[in-house]
Amino acid sequence: MAEGGKILAEVLKKLRKEVRVGISTLYLDQLAYKLIKEAGAEPAFLGYRPAGSREAYPFTACVSLNDCVVHGRPSEYKIQDGDIVKLDLGLKYKEFYLDSAVSIGVGGISKEAKKLISVTEESLQKGIKECKAGKTTGDIGAVIEKHIIKNNFSVVKSLTGHGIGKNLHEDPNVLNFGRAGTGEELRVGMVIAIEPMVTIGSGETKVLADDSFVAKDKSLAAHFEHTVAVTERGPKVLTK
Repeated sequence: MAEGGKILAEVLKKLRKEVRVGISTLYLDQLAYKLIKEAGAEPAFLGYRPAGSREAYPFTACVSLNDCVVHGRPSEYKIQDGDIVKLDLGLKYKEFYLDSAVSIGVGGISKEAKKLISVTEESLQKGIKECKAGKTTGDIGAVIEKHIIKNNFSVVKSLTGHGIGKNLHEDPNVLNFGRAGTGEELRVGMVIAIEPMVTIGSGETKVLADDSFVAKDKSLAAHFEHTVAVTERGPKVLTK
């Protein structure tokens, strides 16, 4: 999984460099497919049908813009100045899955949008630090939620992180909120995808006809994710 994680990190790094005004989100998707295949891996999302979805996902990457939290579909839409672009990408390498996401502000984004992106990324880092044997999934959720609320943003509670390994989504659910000491105990050898999703507004979402999740109040959203292993020496981020 560490090998696959390095491949995914490199693909996301290359995609990030391509995110700019005038580039279509479909171009980013096609590039993601090409880079993953060239690295000897398989796209994890292409043809995957998450629980509750109307159909299998027909793209390699999820490219979610502005008030779209996750599962945004690539299209001919050309990225504009001021957009927040969320790239969520997964791959399968030697029978194991990896999952990671970043949020990118394009051009002249607002001061509040910049803060939203940095706070969401900071909350992920705080969650990762809790990823130790003997801690619980509730410890992760509690520190993420505390940091987000302290900065006057809202946790998206309708979506969660997850276990990952031979399947893209496995137990346990990794909530981005909760009470310390509750939930499933973390053990050495477990691998989880931690992924805070945050909005400027209420945090409530609705699902569109294409299975994408958007902020109900149309407020801006940010999303970061890493695949993290619980080791004897503490958390090991596999997707960096």
